[in-house]
Amino acid sequence: MPSSVTALGQARSSGPGMAPSACCCSPAALQRRLPILAWLPSYSLQWLKMDFVAGLSVGLTAIPQALAYAEVAGLPPQYGLYSAFMGCFVYFFLGTSRDVTLGPTAIMSLLVSFYTFHEPAYAVLLAFLSGCIQLAMGVLRLGFLLDFISYPVIKGFTSAAAVTIGFGQIKNLLGLQNIPRPFFLQVYHTFLRIAETRVGDAVLGLVCMLLLLVLKLMRDHVPPVHPEMPPGVRLSRGLVWAATTARNALVVSFAALVAYSFEVTGYQPFILTGETAEGLPPVRIPPFSVTTANGTISFTEMVQHLAPLQTRRRILQLTSTCSCYLWGGDMGAGLAVVPLMGLLESIAVAKAFASQNNYRIDANQELLAIGLTNMLGSLVSSYPVTGSFGRTAVNAQSGVCTPAGGLVTGVLVLLSLDYLTSLFYYIPKSALAAVIIMAVAPLFDTKIFRTLWRVKRLDLLPLCVTFLLCFWEVQYGILAGALVSLLMLLHSAARPETKVSEGPVLVLQPASGLSFPAMEALREEILSRALEVSPPRCLVLECTHVCSIDYTVVLGLGELLQDFQKQGVALAFVGLQVPVLRVLLSADLKGFQYFSTLEEAEKHLRQEPGTQPYNIREDSILDQKVALLKA
Repeated sequence: MPSSVTALGQARSSGPGMAPSACCCSPAALQRRLPILAWLPSYSLQWLKMDFVAGLSVGLTAIPQALAYAEVAGLPPQYGLYSAFMGCFVYFFLGTSRDVTLGPTAIMSLLVSFYTFHEPAYAVLLAFLSGCIQLAMGVLRLGFLLDFISYPVIKGFTSAAAVTIGFGQIKNLLGLQNIPRPFFLQVYHTFLRIAETRVGDAVLGLVCMLLLLVLKLMRDHVPPVHPEMPPGVRLSRGLVWAATTARNALVVSFAALVAYSFEVTGYQPFILTGETAEGLPPVRIPPFSVTTANGTISFTEMVQHLAPLQTRRRILQLTSTCSCYLWGGDMGAGLAVVPLMGLLESIAVAKAFASQNNYRIDANQELLAIGLTNMLGSLVSSYPVTGSFGRTAVNAQSGVCTPAGGLVTGVLVLLSLDYLTSLFYYIPKSALAAVIIMAVAPLFDTKIFRTLWRVKRLDLLPLCVTFLLCFWEVQYGILAGALVSLLMLLHSAARPETKVSEGPVLVLQPASGLSFPAMEALREEILSRALEVSPPRCLVLECTHVCSIDYTVVLGLGELLQDFQKQGVALAFVGLQVPVLRVLLSADLKGFQYFSTLEEAEKHLRQEPGTQPYNIREDSILDQKVALLKA
């Protein structure tokens, strides 16, 4: 089984940092924009076999998950399938990872539910606008902006999403109806009406969860198949592997068969999915206007009500209008949160599997792929999609060799839309709830709390802030967590740690870079340790870790040099990197002395007053200054 696609990996070896000066029409540049050209010429029959098996496995996972995630999004079940195939075809041409599969996910479905509230028109429009934003970010090569969302913030959001999604399915697992969707009201009413639990739904849901867990454990412990094994052993292990990989489809099919059996007898103890629109989705432009009982809401009017600051206030002001107009105001924040979280989730998945399977991805190219997927998907009534960790794992474990495996998955989803929608009627909602709960359970990472407590406890702050506030408003949780992370970053820049060495000469070494917010803190520490003591002491500033300085820092250092001269002691610099030295020499600071090594500085500063300074003759400084300025 091939472990990697050589051509695909070679084509990406330069990564996103490839020189932009290359001709846009060169073969290398064309391969960067159309990665399919890197691996298609060397495509083989062996790869075709592996891609077909992987695509089939992912398809059998994607179909029941798509139906289940549509429930999470608060949309009719067919919208989950509408969202599950476009990414397969777009990523075939534009994707830089052979493992990633694009489609509906639990987290994106939760965000769609939060910002569109049961309205397909708004969900499709959100997909189109999100795609435009993501595509623009890819064209402008703004993928680096995602690096400002720290890992604790992401983990806090995904853990909160796992709790929200999982608990949101308890009502379907127990057969409870008319439960409010807001999280805290949902918790309250679920416990309030626990006595109304339908026994049939509860039993079937728990059985489905147990089956999914057992099949997952079997999948994790099935030994790999080797060619030297006897044919019978290979066949049996292959069957076990196929059954455990397609466990979602098997369990949902089992539940549908049970429900159909009861339907034949005239008694139905389960709440069923119900009618699903038959056939392929029509190709049409996204809904840029919505017709309501009160008139038509134009695209301009819709955009005017998408401002994040108007969300709850406008909802209260519009209670007399239709539900789609009522909840449309919440989508303003969605235009910031949904594209961002879609990119974060997809690129995180791609990077994880690229690292695991020893190849590289192009983050900006991934932005283009997911942006175009959402834009084109909106033409077939898709809601926003992103990379799925679960289905990508199935793809990788199935031995996929190229993105061509997605073609098989996409075709399988289209076939199910065309021929199987009538069978979806009998799928119990409790079975889909079991699929969702088992899918989101791994998203709640309990280990991250212990890890951060052991490694750096301060990082628990943005994680907990994000986790807790996401139960109130998703955008507030992410924004607050990112803000806390940014404040922590700014604090470390403004108050860098310093290492102090006592001896005949005081040595102070900033442990990190030196930027203008840190200058005042550095000045106070130098004054307190060297000049505000009796008698004043000479000091060596060891600048090995300082790679750049700005004008504010130059002014601060100049003032320090004057303070030291007034006290009759010296301030010397050691370990200056060339860019820093060039700036300081250009500033013509009076009394500036620098040395190559700490020993040279200490030797000079220990000399008796009035002796010739060591290796800092004016002519040598002038020569070095001229040389550096010319460089």
